[in-house]
Amino acid sequence: MKPLSFVIITYNGSADTLDLLRNITTLNRAAELLEEVIVVNNASTESYEAVKAFIAANPLINFRFIDSPENLGVAKGRNLAIGHAKAPILILLDDDAELENKDALENIVELFEEQKTPGRPLGIISFKVLYHSNHQMQVNAFPHKQFEEHKDLSFFYTYYFAGGAHAIKKEVLEKVGSYPTDFFYGMEEYDLSYRVLEAGYSIAYTDKVVMLHKESPLGRKPKKEKLQMMWVNKSKVAYRHLPKKYFYSTAFMWSLEYLKKTGWNLAGFFGGWKKVLAITRTEKRTPVSSETLEYLRRVKARLWY
Repeated sequence: MKPLSFVIITYNGSADTLDLLRNITTLNRAAELLEEVIVVNNASTESYEAVKAFIAANPLINFRFIDSPENLGVAKGRNLAIGHAKAPILILLDDDAELENKDALENIVELFEEQKTPGRPLGIISFKVLYHSNHQMQVNAFPHKQFEEHKDLSFFYTYYFAGGAHAIKKEVLEKVGSYPTDFFYGMEEYDLSYRVLEAGYSIAYTDKVVMLHKESPLGRKPKKEKLQMMWVNKSKVAYRHLPKKYFYSTAFMWSLEYLKKTGWNLAGFFGGWKKVLAITRTEKRTPVSSETLEYLRRVKARLWY
């Protein structure tokens, strides 16, 4: 068994995906370290004939192309791909990205073998993410809210990870479960992170793996529906896993964020609050232990919102 599997969920058509697959074949020891590269077409209507032709022409790496019959969203799409993965370490990348450093695969294997916190084996590694166009750091893909304090560090322990730029041990997912299937868009990384930390693992950031993201530095303006999903899902995460005070603060602060970013969309605001208030009736609380809360305090986690 080789140590690594790539997991790629594609929405954007064949051009970016093809660039990523080409990039993967150029990485050091790719054929030696990669058990497989799993590509799930998440019901995109774009043609993937060029991708399939590239896969057929490169048999040294075990590329596997899977068509999803419907758009499963981020979390379910990842779960579908992960279900096919065999290697002990899974690498999850956005399809509109490439890895900059040729030794990325070697560094991932080495980090999982060597890095440990006292009593906590490393479960997830979050990568450094730069914009492909200008090589500036993508702040909203940085896995800590205290950006200025952490941005120049080569390695640090943290409390969540970049969903489209990370590696995770398969044993972790087997122990804590998959991405939350009720989260169609947004905040699934936080839900998984708290379960991973509660299971006794740690999460870390490294700059030894650098992802170049083709997203515009101007960012993407989420639609109001997606902003509402993010607000409701982040509130669910807080209710499920944190002391109740953080649920109330998260729900309130994210409601203000929703109003600000949607230009005071009152229909979505009241609709969002209806969903948030239903959380206390429909969700089961499984708050993290005092040991996990101590880890969160130690890594300076932002819990209020």
